[in-house]
Amino acid sequence: MKLSASFAVLLSIAPFALAQGPGQQAPLAVEHPTYAVIPLEIDVNRPAAEVWKRVGKYCDIGEWLQVPCTITSGKDGEVGAVRSIGNEIMVGKTELSYTYTQPVRTGRVYDMYHGTLEARPLTPTTSKLVYTLVYDNSAMADDDARAKDKERRAQTFTRALQNMKTIAEGGTLPPPPARGGRGGQPAGPGRAQ
Repeated sequence: MKLSASFAVLLSIAPFALAQGPGQQAPLAVEHPTYAVIPLEIDVNRPAAEVWKRVGKYCDIGEWLQVPCTITSGKDGEVGAVRSIGNEIMVGKTELSYTYTQPVRTGRVYDMYHGTLEARPLTPTTSKLVYTLVYDNSAMADDDARAKDKERRAQTFTRALQNMKTIAEGGTLPPPPARGGRGGQPAGPGRAQ
């Protein structure tokens, strides 16, 4: 039965793949993308499973980023869930990680923003939180604008990792920093603030 279903899917996409001809691909929407990668990590004095249980639910971001978060579609923790922050969609998960993206917006260049959060075991009693962001920053004005944007994002998510460590180790978070979003609303984590 599985083979039949897989074969049916293959047959349904074959005409589209073959229409471009062998070895040909449709042109890129962004002719010269420049992908920024921000790899961040922090050690935590707790086992990875305990850390993930405390900070790894999809809307736990609300606590450690100190912004409101609700699940607007799907079920928390399942691929396909959508959270209110950036309308981010969970596109992948493992036992101790998840990956999300932001949707295409009308009137904006799609920047392919993706984030992955992982709790990685180090020893039986310690772990490491790894947060990786990837996005296309080619639509920004120049190298200076790209560098400033990357630094802003790195600062935001470094603070998020520090907050996750504090929460996972049983501490209390400091007050959130002042946020300046559009119309008094906080901007999403991957968007300009």
